[in-house]
Amino acid sequence: MRLINIQAFLEREDLIRERKHVDRRTKVLEFCDDEATDYAILSHRWIDEEVDYDEMVELAKMEQEERDEIRQREGYRKILSSCEQAKKDGCKWVWVDTCCIDKRSSAELSEAINSMYRWYENSRVCYAYLHDVPGSSFPTEHDVTTYPNSNGCPEWFSRGWTLQEMIASSNVQFFNKDWQHIGSKMSLAPTLSDITGVPQHILMHGLSSNRPCVAQIISWAANRTTTRVEDRAYSLLGLLDVNMPMLYGEGKKAFHRLQLEIIRTSNDQSIFAWGIPVGEIHRVGSVLADDPTFFRDCAEMELIDHDEFLQEVKNEIEDIPEDKLPSIGEDQLGVFPITNRGIQIWLLLDRYIGSRSVFKAWLPCCHHPWDPPVSITLSLWKSNYCRYFTLSQDAFATEGTPQFRQVYLRYQDLLHRDITFEIDDSAITENGLTYCGTIPSEPSKNTVTLTNTKPLCIKFYCDSQADCRFAVGFGQYFGQDWINVVYEAHATTSVYSWQDYAIYKYEEMVVRGPEYAQSMIEARSTSERYGRVCIMHTHLPWSTWTLRTSCIMWESPRSCGVKLEIFPYSHNGPDKWTGFAVERNNDPNCGLQGLMIRDSSSEQNLYKLFVDKVPMELSPALEGIELGDYGYLADPEDFQCEGNLFADLKSMISESDIIPRQHEIYSRHRFDGDSDYVVAFHHNPWAERPSVFLYKPLGLSLPNDHHFNSLLSSLSTRLINRYLVTRVIRCPTEQSNDIPEECTHICTQLFHTFYPSLDTNTSMTTHLCTIAKPFVWLRVEDADFPSMESSGDELGLRRKMKEIRRQQNWRKQLKMRDEAE
Repeated sequence: MRLINIQAFLEREDLIRERKHVDRRTKVLEFCDDEATDYAILSHRWIDEEVDYDEMVELAKMEQEERDEIRQREGYRKILSSCEQAKKDGCKWVWVDTCCIDKRSSAELSEAINSMYRWYENSRVCYAYLHDVPGSSFPTEHDVTTYPNSNGCPEWFSRGWTLQEMIASSNVQFFNKDWQHIGSKMSLAPTLSDITGVPQHILMHGLSSNRPCVAQIISWAANRTTTRVEDRAYSLLGLLDVNMPMLYGEGKKAFHRLQLEIIRTSNDQSIFAWGIPVGEIHRVGSVLADDPTFFRDCAEMELIDHDEFLQEVKNEIEDIPEDKLPSIGEDQLGVFPITNRGIQIWLLLDRYIGSRSVFKAWLPCCHHPWDPPVSITLSLWKSNYCRYFTLSQDAFATEGTPQFRQVYLRYQDLLHRDITFEIDDSAITENGLTYCGTIPSEPSKNTVTLTNTKPLCIKFYCDSQADCRFAVGFGQYFGQDWINVVYEAHATTSVYSWQDYAIYKYEEMVVRGPEYAQSMIEARSTSERYGRVCIMHTHLPWSTWTLRTSCIMWESPRSCGVKLEIFPYSHNGPDKWTGFAVERNNDPNCGLQGLMIRDSSSEQNLYKLFVDKVPMELSPALEGIELGDYGYLADPEDFQCEGNLFADLKSMISESDIIPRQHEIYSRHRFDGDSDYVVAFHHNPWAERPSVFLYKPLGLSLPNDHHFNSLLSSLSTRLINRYLVTRVIRCPTEQSNDIPEECTHICTQLFHTFYPSLDTNTSMTTHLCTIAKPFVWLRVEDADFPSMESSGDELGLRRKMKEIRRQQNWRKQLKMRDEAE
């Protein structure tokens, strides 16, 4: 370590003060062995006017004006007073962190931080300088008026680094702002224990006497701060007896690294026993705490040995038979290696009732000697167990049959993206139901933003006529959004107000949040190709209403559009999400009304084109089909037109309000000889017609403005489950069959490039189109929802014809493949 030579420093100071010549070669800082040198050490609160290593070394070489400026600083006067006090105490050397470390060297800084606890421990005396204490006695009472920024105590007690300096040094002497002695650690031990939370026996005899558990040691730093975020971790290295490199700039990851180092060198499971700070409601993710604040409630935590732990768990879980309590080996409790998957550990887990993936985990430690073992809540997510919090950890009962399992605890941070729900519940209130309120309350009734620490919001409604109430929860779990519906009968006679009911349901939904999130993932996985729209029907018991919840996710910005509707018919099936393939789902300006559900049955017969330079897939058009036609679609080749939207609306609104949109049509390859021709390739090389020529194609599609989408909504009751022609590719009839020979030759070459084993069978067609179902016309069919399209006999005949056509197409494809081979 580098120390100040007290004699050399004081002699230099005397010469400078007397304006005498100073030998510039005089060394005031020298390297010494901390174990073989008798030295004093300074513990203080850093201020803005400190003196660094370079200024201390170069002081004698500076100009008079610059030299005087440094000597007038408060930081310099601290060094001078420390040297004068150390000389009185018979010391020849003193260490001051501001000037004895060359912080320009990252290696020297890292070495100093990792050695600092030992340096304070080996010092002969430590001077604790309380720069803000004016009186001649140590302040024994909290005084917020005198110390408003440090919880009523001198600032020295609020800093991170001074904690280890106070504990490591056996001889700590306190001085006020004028360097008057006001007490020692030994004489002030009871007062210091009350201020710092450090037990008296630790202050008197150090950590080696009876070392507390990890969680208790970290709790002493819970109310302390540092200038740099990383120092909240680095200042605890000596107290926790670990070493690690310094990486300034890593932020809170420094405290994560500290915990991992503790786990590598210790089998102390209290490292997992932290709680969330005051002000936070929820937290889900890594089993590592973000900073010492999370350990604030661990001030009296103690470890429990193996046999006592098993007995305490048995006492805590009532009526558990002796043979149901699993056997636990001591080696299993004490070994938890860190792997790339997570922290591999054996834990005693007890599942929460009503949840498949949320568990109570018991740890061999307790908050007080008379308390039961600590339990934490874990949630299983994608094969790893994560830390999980609710408003009350004991709000719900467990199954009471704990199992000893080897699990992997996630310690890596996850990216939590906020999610905003845009909610339209106007249909509920328009049908006579009442909106009660939202928990937690939101500034906007129809906009809810969820974060990692606020993962759930619930809206409550009441059906006074049926005397029932229901709630719709909007949540997010690891960035995965979810929605769930719960209900209750006899609302007016219930002993609970809707607010009390809300709090209970809030906790229930939090506990089951992982399952709700997983159900949304499963529903959306069925429609990932085109979009992520999901619908769920929920029958409200004791009511004639069924609630339909529709949800669409937009990636940018990350938000969900949600529509809540009620219908006066019964649904007794399970509340299960159904996913649908839709178009336009990535357009945040497109509401639920403008979404179109793709005709998935035609996916085997699609041609690829670029519409306004955007790749799209379209189906062959039936003869006479027009934009805006609507009707039944039992088979992609059997669209039964019932009418045309434009013709129906012509008598109702102005034609200028529903003008179709026009698009330019491109293909992957244009022909140099004649740019009027575009070729569309079939996505299936075995198709009967693998390519189609389009002459001067024109693309038309339905409008997508709010006015037109509102018209679609107005027709939803009359055109339930009808399909609509939403896009057409039209070609002029003249010259459409006169394909230039060079175009055919080039197309043949291009096609053989992609499918060299096939013969090209090029032909000319007139139209391509897209047939879809407007989202607002959709009604989900199930056993309790009779089909509103057709009778059972008619529907069965169509399904049979559809299967026959599929078999015929498959035989054609097999025949073409055999001929090609």
